[in-house]
Amino acid sequence: MNVVLTLFWLALGLVLLVKGSDVFVLASAGIARYFKVPSLIIGMTIMAFGTSAPEAFIGVRAALDDTSSLAMGNVIGSDIFNLIFIIGLAAMLTPMAISFKTIAKNYAVAISGPILLLLMMVYFDDAIPTMGAVFLLVVFACYLFIIIQSTLKKRKEGFELEEVVAEKTQSLKRSVLVAILGLGMIILGGELTVHHAVHITELLGMSTRVIGLTIVAIGTSLPELVIVFMASKRKENELAIGNIIGSSIFNIMFVLGLSGVISPLPIENGLIFDLTFLLGASVLFLIFILTKKKLSRLEGFAMVVSYLLYLSYVIWWY
Repeated sequence: MNVVLTLFWLALGLVLLVKGSDVFVLASAGIARYFKVPSLIIGMTIMAFGTSAPEAFIGVRAALDDTSSLAMGNVIGSDIFNLIFIIGLAAMLTPMAISFKTIAKNYAVAISGPILLLLMMVYFDDAIPTMGAVFLLVVFACYLFIIIQSTLKKRKEGFELEEVVAEKTQSLKRSVLVAILGLGMIILGGELTVHHAVHITELLGMSTRVIGLTIVAIGTSLPELVIVFMASKRKENELAIGNIIGSSIFNIMFVLGLSGVISPLPIENGLIFDLTFLLGASVLFLIFILTKKKLSRLEGFAMVVSYLLYLSYVIWWY
């Protein structure tokens, strides 16, 4: 099978992943509303899972195929692409005013993810064992519990919360059938993506980590790209940033945690550099917000250029 045909099947897999996650989320929200699950819970569970569903299913499938390095590259690459390129490009189009106070707690958790992962990589020799993966899942569960409890408390105190899904609901039967269809698309997309991503590494002599950091990471970040640009266009900047922060937490804590429980996460050469770059970008983003409480077009341009330089370095030097 030549490279062009393999790239076609890989692209098809990514399309199925992204579209399938969208279909699955909307249908699942319809089911949840049928059983009168609060919109808040839907938003913080189903919606949060939805934008990171491609990374989650690729992580699980890669772990089952004993290619967890693809999952590692995909998660780290997605977080880098989301934070630096997507936010940077959005700021280039429309300067983004952001109040750090509203995102401080979640952003602290988001930064702690790469730090924990980096410490584990330094401590363990060849791979992060099941124990480390379980720890990530426990941290994620605690974070989710605290956030949900805190927001429910605000609701009881009379705060108005924005609805995260449309009021209109489908019939239960239709929602279930559509959810099954979406899940099937995700599973098939995950199969195609992992299989052909690994095949590309064999054809081009590249590591699965590099493929995960580049092609697969960009492809699986399309849901975040759409959400951020829609929010930015409506000047809902904190919603855009919140989606990226939530996705980052979900990717590292849940996706890598789940993948690592199935199969130990290998520590390949270069991953420490990738994580260090992600942390550096996170700090730079924080400085931009704290100094002017907004991201200007120039700062957005600097972020995009930084990502392109990083991408070039990864492709040509690894």
